[in-house]
Amino acid sequence: MCRIAGFWDFNYKRDYNLKEVALQMRETLTHGGPDDAGLYLEPTNGLALTHRRLAIIDLSPAGHQPMKFENLVISYNGEVYNFKEIREELIKEGYSFFSNSDTEVILKAFYRWGFDAVHRFRGMFAFAIWDKRSYKLILCRDRIGIKPLYWYFRDGLFMFASELKAFHKHPKFKKELNELALCLFLQYGYICSPYTIFKDTYKLEPGHFLVIDQKGQIEKMKYWDVEEFFKKGVEEKEKWLKRSEEELTGELENLLTESFKLRLVSDVPVGMFLSGGIDSSTVSVLLTKEGIKLKTFTIGFYEKDYNEAEYAKKIAQYLGTDHTEFYCTPKEAFEVIPKLPEIYDEPFGDSSAIPTYLVSKLAKTQVKVSLSADGGDEQFCGYARYWIVGEIIRKLSSIPMLSALAKILDLVSPEIAFNLYKIFKPFLPKWKNFRDKYIKLRNVLMHRRDIKTLYDLSNKFFLEDDLKSLGLDNLSPSQLNLLKWDSSDVLSFMMYYDFKTYLPDDILVKVDRATMSVALEGREPFLDHKIVEWTSSLPYEFKYRNGKSKYLVREILYKYIPKELVERPKMGFGVPIYEWFKSDLKSMYLDYLDSDKIKKDGIFNYVEVNRILRDYLSDRGVNHNKLWLLFVFQLWKEKWL
Repeated sequence: MCRIAGFWDFNYKRDYNLKEVALQMRETLTHGGPDDAGLYLEPTNGLALTHRRLAIIDLSPAGHQPMKFENLVISYNGEVYNFKEIREELIKEGYSFFSNSDTEVILKAFYRWGFDAVHRFRGMFAFAIWDKRSYKLILCRDRIGIKPLYWYFRDGLFMFASELKAFHKHPKFKKELNELALCLFLQYGYICSPYTIFKDTYKLEPGHFLVIDQKGQIEKMKYWDVEEFFKKGVEEKEKWLKRSEEELTGELENLLTESFKLRLVSDVPVGMFLSGGIDSSTVSVLLTKEGIKLKTFTIGFYEKDYNEAEYAKKIAQYLGTDHTEFYCTPKEAFEVIPKLPEIYDEPFGDSSAIPTYLVSKLAKTQVKVSLSADGGDEQFCGYARYWIVGEIIRKLSSIPMLSALAKILDLVSPEIAFNLYKIFKPFLPKWKNFRDKYIKLRNVLMHRRDIKTLYDLSNKFFLEDDLKSLGLDNLSPSQLNLLKWDSSDVLSFMMYYDFKTYLPDDILVKVDRATMSVALEGREPFLDHKIVEWTSSLPYEFKYRNGKSKYLVREILYKYIPKELVERPKMGFGVPIYEWFKSDLKSMYLDYLDSDKIKKDGIFNYVEVNRILRDYLSDRGVNHNKLWLLFVFQLWKEKWL
């Protein structure tokens, strides 16, 4: 696991020190690779590849990068867990090896099989390969998007890096706010691929190559897409349904066990993030039954509604893991919040980044690698919103005259509706966030038969009306524009939506940045592509049944631990932001969302921001997530703009 960065300046005229700039870019990533550093330069071509190393496999100097073989040079971040199998295949073909690293295997596999080599790799990876013979720079990102890879191209300067912060060290980087990306952030709480917060700067999409040649021509090539397996599952649904539950459960258990064990490949100690939920318990259980002694780590909260630590402790005690827990207070959260812009580089609104950082910091005191259990919800229908939205769609489809009601509501602005509500409030239920709920109701009724739009709406914080109120007119993009598959299978579509957007651009970003900020490698055992291909094809009837999510996974888990240890409502990895900011951290909102600051920036309508803040503080009803997102953006802007 490492961090990479580099550039190819097509207009390089020795107008700056190539080596000095490359080293400055590299050193911004030291936190993610404190064990070693490397540099490859071609000054005549204006080219630089850099590397910071976190030594996990082959701790010797033989694993140093950038690594060269024949006409190829590689700078690589990640782990290819099956590298020994590929190595044996290459040895049979006459290749020899000087190291025990997966880096050398990737490099020689690419030399032998070219782009097709990637289909042999099982793991998480992002790499850049410079081909000195063809004068092409090749970028590649893993299938799921576990490891990050950013790129920038403007005025003849092409750059790539594991984190955006490296780009700021290049004197030709022009950082301009991408307002389209800002709208995406306000809507979803994160910025979906391929966009980033800066213009001319992009995330390489999961499952893609990017190739730039000596003429500056860029070509992107997709080598894998989960969409293919969702489609296949719908087409072959009847075949799946004919198979016995016992057969499928056994097949899934074997697949999970093999993948989980593969994630233990390491020359350093490996731990596990344990929440006490279905997914992390399943990873812990299946590894423990294989005779593996785990170190497990949990973050807890004193606020009972958010605390999962007590459940994790029971699982740890039952399995006999070496368990460590840490309870987070507002004080600890307060100390993390100012670090978020430095860790995440662009606005990132998932408040669970705070405990993720803290549990990573905790694990780092004892191990250098930690397993996580992300991806289980997206694969096995784990989010409550899946069946809630599905039920809403079913009910709305059966109610007549809703089109007429939607048209009436469309004629009544949220402000007029709120004034009417205040008049009749004594006779009506007490609704908080009336304005938000009114707008969502209107939109839901208008699109009640459109699965894609309804689910998209359910994931948004700021809607189109809200963006306009903030002064971001004509900028209301949707993640739906990035999704091609249109399915009448409601649950399958929602899982597909999250797998293409929320998982790679929120969940995996959160874990990667938090772990690497403390030089801890985070691994995702549920996200082996062999598991993903199988589960994406699996009909939802085996994922959600009789009101229970993760049906087959539960059947496996209950073979090894008592049901009562994990049978509880899903909590998620939430943070009591609302409770904290109403008291301990209130001053930060008042500081960063000050009207004079907002007005001076000229990005948002300061009157609207002040209204949201005022309504929140006076308990007049506002979605506190909106305020959190505005605050996070202002915090980021102060650091990077």
